[in-house]
Amino acid sequence: MEYGNKLFIIKKYGILMKAVILAGGYGTRISEESHLKPKPMIEIGGKPILWHIMKIYSAHKINEFIICCGYKGEQIKEHFNKFDYPGWNVQLVDTGLETMTGGRIKRIQNHIDDTFCVTYGDGVSDIDINNLISFHKEKKSLATLTAIHPPERFGVLELSGEYVTEFHEKHSGESSWINGGFFVFEPEVFDYLKDGDLTILERTPLETLAKEKKLTAFKHSGFWYPMDTLRDKKHLEKLWASENPPWKVW
Repeated sequence: MEYGNKLFIIKKYGILMKAVILAGGYGTRISEESHLKPKPMIEIGGKPILWHIMKIYSAHKINEFIICCGYKGEQIKEHFNKFDYPGWNVQLVDTGLETMTGGRIKRIQNHIDDTFCVTYGDGVSDIDINNLISFHKEKKSLATLTAIHPPERFGVLELSGEYVTEFHEKHSGESSWINGGFFVFEPEVFDYLKDGDLTILERTPLETLAKEKKLTAFKHSGFWYPMDTLRDKKHLEKLWASENPPWKVW
């Protein structure tokens, strides 16, 4: 089901570059707020974190968005019906209530015809999206993820140069890297999403791409922070209230 469509299009790298945002999960670790609204609609500084993520892409001239909705997706629809964002083309797609991350991407396959961006609906960064895409194109990758230095609670990536080789559950020091989202994919990635709605992007698809040396890592040492818990939300609120919010690249 498609919820809406605004009428502005930007071309990038000779193609229509789209950013897919995964916004359908339950957000159980921040249940204090997610029982009322979908996690991407939880506000930082009076704006949904989804808006902050879209502003990051828009600052790099990507204004074509596909938002994968699920849990309380009607609230996302209501937001975009209420607020007009000139310059943004927004498609809201119901990708199911129980669908996993890879399954949500698989469900929007018919909206994609060339290289596209994907990220999660709960993390912000000062990443240079233009450099990320240029890196992906230069390496002629099938898939690129953004590798960032993790807080202690995250599992880590094993890297060999610019390629992802393995995934580990435990953090192993400041030199470790984790998957920070902000992906760039070629349409061939849909061939790796074989289990339909049950496909977890971060498991078999990315692990298989890594084994085949088709998954590159764009290393970002700047700011990155996810809103997993209420504590994370409060931290981001504090940063947003500061003089220079670190992810405000617009």
